[in-house]
Amino acid sequence: MNTTATTTDLLTYDEFVRRHGDEKLVDLVNGRVERYPMPHAEHGYVINNVAVLIGGFAKANGRGRGFTCDAFIRTKIDPPCCRGADFCFVSYTRMSKEQRVPAGPIVVAPELVVEVRSPTDRSGAVNEKVDEYLAAGIGVVVVIDPETESLAVHRKDELPIRMHNGDELTLPDVLPGFAVQVKAFFE
Repeated sequence: MNTTATTTDLLTYDEFVRRHGDEKLVDLVNGRVERYPMPHAEHGYVINNVAVLIGGFAKANGRGRGFTCDAFIRTKIDPPCCRGADFCFVSYTRMSKEQRVPAGPIVVAPELVVEVRSPTDRSGAVNEKVDEYLAAGIGVVVVIDPETESLAVHRKDELPIRMHNGDELTLPDVLPGFAVQVKAFFE
């Protein structure tokens, strides 16, 4: 991920939201602000496909909301962590249809987070982020790799499931009925 800590003082969650809540390409990791390089066009294209395919399915079937553009998710309280997900899904069970979308970070754990690897992402940093999401109560984390046109599906206490171009991604524990070929994220 080629991150760079930009402050030496530890921030609380509230300080981070107040100071950096309107920024993109920034996370709070163990009380420190980390900035990320601007992603490439391919990254944005794949995220758009995720939003159309997964978010579109969720909306069309009345299941919940999809969020993109580094929607902040609080992942740990002590030390404070707040991550910007490339895409996440929150069901109407966790955030009712009648409830307004918060102006700040998402205040409930999404059921699903999707991260799209950038060329600068280090494997160890991606795995750390996946572990943090799962520990925060997110049921499924999908990591998409545009370079290899593959993905990995992570669930707590399970080995990742690796999928490639011709495989079909289903998410029965999060979005029953959803099914798409992995290659659709890259087309």
